[in-house]
Amino acid sequence: MTGTSSLVENAAASLALVREQRPRVHCLMNTVVQKFVADGLAALGAIPSMTSASEEVEAFARRADALVVNLGTLDEERRTAIRLATAAARDADKPWIVDPVHCDYSPSRLAFARELIASGPSVVRGNASEMELIGGANGVLKIKTGPVDELTLDRHRIRVENGHPHMAQVTGTGCLSGALIAAFMAVEPDRLTAATGALLTSGIAAEIAAQSSNGPGTFEAAFRDALAALRPDDIIANARISYAEG
Repeated sequence: MTGTSSLVENAAASLALVREQRPRVHCLMNTVVQKFVADGLAALGAIPSMTSASEEVEAFARRADALVVNLGTLDEERRTAIRLATAAARDADKPWIVDPVHCDYSPSRLAFARELIASGPSVVRGNASEMELIGGANGVLKIKTGPVDELTLDRHRIRVENGHPHMAQVTGTGCLSGALIAAFMAVEPDRLTAATGALLTSGIAAEIAAQSSNGPGTFEAAFRDALAALRPDDIIANARISYAEG
């Protein structure tokens, strides 16, 4: 990694790869946001699948190009499905992501999140309070989300500043972020490049959508349209990131 300009160019190129290769992303997703996430992935050019049925989730996870696990609306059936799907993804050497939603609210959910992280996901992403509780995760790309998203892997540190406040007013934009990261990781083996590309895509699309929206309601539709229309050149022109080592 040679600096922010090459990182942005590589991240933009990964968007073109997603459009070209149309990766299949299996989503074990918060039930509140399933349609929003599926529509967002489809707008990007990826192919979503969403089943959490224990009798078929392993087959779906194996056939997918990446897996995203979101701990929202968690119950015992979903825990079983998540364990089955993550084991299948590991066995098939597919990238997979953990989003430990509200693990700061529930001791049992925190314990489950730590169990999953100990089994070696590619990425963990969460807000500041969630990531503080998760603690160390050697060899895992950690993404702390907020007004500025912070990516940490070994000695590498990246800050992505793109985004818009309306994102916090639409339920599911954070969940979609995890799914977009999975889509990018399906086509780009470098985790930092892939995750940076996904976060730039989401953040810049949000900025474009906000220009034509009157509030969170119109923003939601405009955001999906912006995702569908976004080009690699838009990332290069609008990216606001910083990179450091150590």
